[in-house]
Amino acid sequence: MAHTCIHWFRKGLRLHDNPALMAALRDCKELYPVFILDPYIYNNTLVGINRWRFLIGCLKDLDCSLRKLNSRLFVVRGKPEEVFPKLFEKWKVTKLTYEYDTEPYSLSRDKTVTTLAKEHGVEVVYKISHTIHDMDRIIEENNGKAPLTYNRFRTILKTIGNPKKPIPAPTIEETKDVKTPCSENHDKNDGIPTLEDLGHDTTTLGEEKFPGGEQEALRRLDENIARKDWVCKFEKPQTSPNSLSPSTTVLSPYVTFGCLSARTFWWRVTEVYQGKKHSEPPVSLHGQLLWREFYYAAGVGIPNFDKMEGNPVCTQVDWDTNPEYLAAWREARTGLPFIDAIMTQLRQEGWIHHLARHAVACFLTRGDLWINWEEGQKVFEYLLLDGDWALNAGNWQWLSASAFFHQYFRVYSPVAFGKKTDKNGDYIKKYLPLLKKFPAQYIYEPWKAPRSVQQAAGCIVGKDYPQPIVQHEVISKKNIQRMKLAYAKRSADSAESPSKKQGVKRKAKSVIDMLQKKDKKE
Repeated sequence: MAHTCIHWFRKGLRLHDNPALMAALRDCKELYPVFILDPYIYNNTLVGINRWRFLIGCLKDLDCSLRKLNSRLFVVRGKPEEVFPKLFEKWKVTKLTYEYDTEPYSLSRDKTVTTLAKEHGVEVVYKISHTIHDMDRIIEENNGKAPLTYNRFRTILKTIGNPKKPIPAPTIEETKDVKTPCSENHDKNDGIPTLEDLGHDTTTLGEEKFPGGEQEALRRLDENIARKDWVCKFEKPQTSPNSLSPSTTVLSPYVTFGCLSARTFWWRVTEVYQGKKHSEPPVSLHGQLLWREFYYAAGVGIPNFDKMEGNPVCTQVDWDTNPEYLAAWREARTGLPFIDAIMTQLRQEGWIHHLARHAVACFLTRGDLWINWEEGQKVFEYLLLDGDWALNAGNWQWLSASAFFHQYFRVYSPVAFGKKTDKNGDYIKKYLPLLKKFPAQYIYEPWKAPRSVQQAAGCIVGKDYPQPIVQHEVISKKNIQRMKLAYAKRSADSAESPSKKQGVKRKAKSVIDMLQKKDKKE
């Protein structure tokens, strides 16, 4: 039987390595490639303008590739559970295909849509291709639980073996008997919206450094893979958080939106490694892809993974609620130039280096401002081109030392950390031009500059640029003690025997007493 099929594009915004799309083309007479602007995911309170622009670039590129196969992309607005029944009837659909997605909302949405499809006599086919491995299989191999350490995760992968090889994109030959019926008014009714259509003011938009789409993703991949020596020697911690052009691949947004298949990336790197000495996980390029898989598995296996409460692996911390501090951090006015420069780059470009993320995340949470990591998670989700639910939640828990990483006494200095790779503060001068005339010795701590130096630089601290909102040396020590207390409480709560519990509680009380005495002295 020849099917009339909808292939539902969500994250896998590409033609290469798209097994669900290939399943749609099998025994197919009519194909409707559909992307739904689901208001739960795509709304202006959750998605910032740079991310919208990236998405529109992905959709335009996808439409362009589909046209070469005599097809088109249909962009439909609305809730999937309301949209699909209408489309099933309108187009007399008999098959629906999509790429599997493991996020909690996606799983419940897909369950609802599958039920509706069955009611309409529509066959549903999904394939795993957003991750390198099958997350359910990883959890099954770990006795039904998410692995909580990277090493444990890698051990499980050894039993599973190599990832599947990616499959090529469909050719014109494979689609020659498949039609995509389009109306004259396709662009008006089912075309790709502009930023203005979506209610955005584009006058303040900066240059688009990382255009969305599969073609750009593959071009960037080729460009990076061509640097064979660099690929073999790549070690993430050795790259610079504040270089003026990115010191890493910046392929993460393309993998997040699925313009680049993670499996394709994996196997292209494998080809470069063949017979050569190369770096190893966790710091290598393969290691970066495995971190992504690690957090995806955690997101599937850990309840309430993006929250502190009700999350069994997350330390419960008495974070402060401080809207002024949060706004100063988000709006790049903490008075600490390294932090403010990073947050400015994030807002302008939608991307910051992995270690820059470490610096601002530690600063917001356990390092300085003592604000719940969930608040930072929301800001990153809104601003980052590569904002990914599982990675975002996992990394914020790691950097706030709430889960996965427990050396809470290792705190990033908002001054010394940036100086290591950029003594002159060129990065600060680029993103905070207000400070560009400060001499290098004061660029990280402009409040220490004599008044005459501030006047010569044309920027008075406290007037033109804020005073620092915290004294890092003082507050970070206090916060280490608060973190110690949170850990002590956690140990007490998880202690098996009552006597052990009492011992831990006594220890926790002594920490509280010590902190209170310290506070009185200060």
